[in-house]
Amino acid sequence: MKIKKRVTKTVYHLFVVLFGMLMIYPVLWMISGSFKDNAEILRGSLGLFPENLKLTNYATGWSGFGGISFTTFFKNSIIITAIATLGTVISSALVAYALSRVRFRGRKFWFTCMIATMLLPGQVIMIPSYLIWHRLGLVPGYLPLIIPNFCGQAFFIYQMMQFMSGIPRELDEAATIDGCSKYSIFTHIIMPLLKPSIVTTVIIQFYWKWDDYMGPLLYLSKPQSYTVSLAIKMFADASSTTDYGAMFAMSTLSLIPVFLIFLFFNRYLVEGIGTSGLKG
Repeated sequence: MKIKKRVTKTVYHLFVVLFGMLMIYPVLWMISGSFKDNAEILRGSLGLFPENLKLTNYATGWSGFGGISFTTFFKNSIIITAIATLGTVISSALVAYALSRVRFRGRKFWFTCMIATMLLPGQVIMIPSYLIWHRLGLVPGYLPLIIPNFCGQAFFIYQMMQFMSGIPRELDEAATIDGCSKYSIFTHIIMPLLKPSIVTTVIIQFYWKWDDYMGPLLYLSKPQSYTVSLAIKMFADASSTTDYGAMFAMSTLSLIPVFLIFLFFNRYLVEGIGTSGLKG
């Protein structure tokens, strides 16, 4: 039985490693491509080791285009992503607290409306949203990419509500007896206990916003206001030669912020998704 278990365990781990390598191979090939020249990339070689190491791809890519370097594009992405993520955390936590812990007339109706918005594909509201922002005179600009995140997002609201459902309501009642208001209960009791869920929201929203391409494409028209995802596309030019090496180099650098977020907060991400409140 022990030998059978060892064989099964070995086969299982071998399968997981091979499957993991298969999933991560495109990323590794992109990183490898950032050190190759265009000729080697276009040959379609599946090897991960470049024949001729070309480090200038990073310098060429970072110089950008039109006199605008990737320093500007990274700065734009960081500003938009940071503010949008902060707005999502604050607004979603407030709405989740109201729907989960505060009794008021029409609560079930608003909860149903919130859930219904999760069923709408983004493409359905893309044109109406653009027309509204355009008539408000906010296109082109960053505000259409930031303001909606301060109105709560259904996915994160529901996720926080599920987490709050595991927090004993006796804590709210005890705080009310001590004279705490709804605001004090939220800031001093709920928010500290909501930390794993908040970190989960930060990680997922940061990734979504950093990786967003369609939003900047719709609302940004000046090259100096482009985000990283939009700027990388500018390396592909149908009327001239595409610099794939520089494109891969900047794509590799664009992965670093997301990778660091997952690296440092992975423990909280697992806890936020895998738990639903207090333990013990």
